[in-house]
This record gives sequence, C-alpha cells and structure tokens, in this order.
Amino acid sequence: MRHRSVADLMTPTAVSVVPGTTFKEIARLLHEYDITALPVVDEENRPLGVVSEADLVRHRATGERPGTAGGLMSSPAVVARPEWSVVRASRVMNRARVKRLPVVDDDGRLVGVLSRSDLVRLFLRRDRAIQEEIVEDVITRTLLLSPSDLSVEVVDGRVTLSGTVRRHGLVPVLLRLCNSVDGVVGVVDRLRYEDDVPAGK
Repeated sequence: MRHRSVADLMTPTAVSVVPGTTFKEIARLLHEYDITALPVVDEENRPLGVVSEADLVRHRATGERPGTAGGLMSSPAVVARPEWSVVRASRVMNRARVKRLPVVDDDGRLVGVLSRSDLVRLFLRRDRAIQEEIVEDVITRTLLLSPSDLSVEVVDGRVTLSGTVRRHGLVPVLLRLCNSVDGVVGVVDRLRYEDDVPAGK
C-alpha cells in the first residue's frame, strides 16, 4: 500500500518569476496561465518565496506604487520534495498555512508546484481503483486475510466493509488502513468477527 507522492500530483513548473519581475508582469502571468500564485526564484532556479494574487491585492490596497516580486512575495519559501507522500505534504501545507508548495530537487532547484487543488484530485479517484487497492493491498498483502471472507463496496469514495474477520482486534486495524487509502472519504463498518478461542478448548 503506497500513498501517492508529490511527484504524482504536482504540476511541473511552466512559469516562475525572479525578484525583479514587475507588478504588472506578475499580474499578466497569473492571468495568462490561469493560476493564483508564482514561485519567485534566484538565478539558480532555487525558490526564494511565492507571490500570489492576494499579495498583489494587498499591496494595491495600501495605495503604494506597484512593486516587484521580491518585495511582494511571501518568504522564505516553504517547499516540498518529489518523493514525499501527499500526506506529509498536506501536513506541511496545513502547518505553514499555505495553499501551495514549490517542489525542489536534491539541489534545491524548482521542479514543480503542488497546490491544494492538486491534493483535492485524490478524492476524484475512481471507486473501482480504491476498491482494488483495499482488496489487494490492505486485505490480502498487508493483513493476509482472505478476500473471499470480506466484501468491499465503494461508492463516491465511501467504503462499506462487510463479512467476517477472525479476531475482533483486526477490525480497528482494517478500518484504519482503509481510511488511509488515497481517495477514501469514509468507512462504514458492517463487519462481524469470531472471538479468539483459547487453546485446548
């Protein structure tokens, strides 16, 4: 069982700006590429910060003269790595209270951008793909249970588990693993279980 990685979901970087990029050029790029923010990079393509629509609006509201990316950006840049799981990236995004993360390689150079909307795509996974992952990875490979003893139904990302497991102690483990599958929005427990029978009984 494997969570999707940042590399699976990120948008490969098509556009970025440098600290000297003007207010007007930033606005033009945001409109042209239909995006809400741009990474600001140095001469070696390493992220320094992020400049967003909100930064532009906030600056204009002050009545100051239009600035440049270097003065408008939020910095330092909070970044992610391509090999991170999306769970880790989500936690970093939430902790830093940002809506997007520049993604950098081993040398710290920009290779993509992961946005909150990219993470939402996880919940658009097909129900059949979710079902197959639960049956093959969770039930069969991880818990070594027989898939014939359990029924897995997935509708709009909501998983319903029914059937019988050997021990009651397996139920919370099974539920937790199913909840951790990318694209699952909830799990309904309709499982039965057989109590452990003491040896010699």
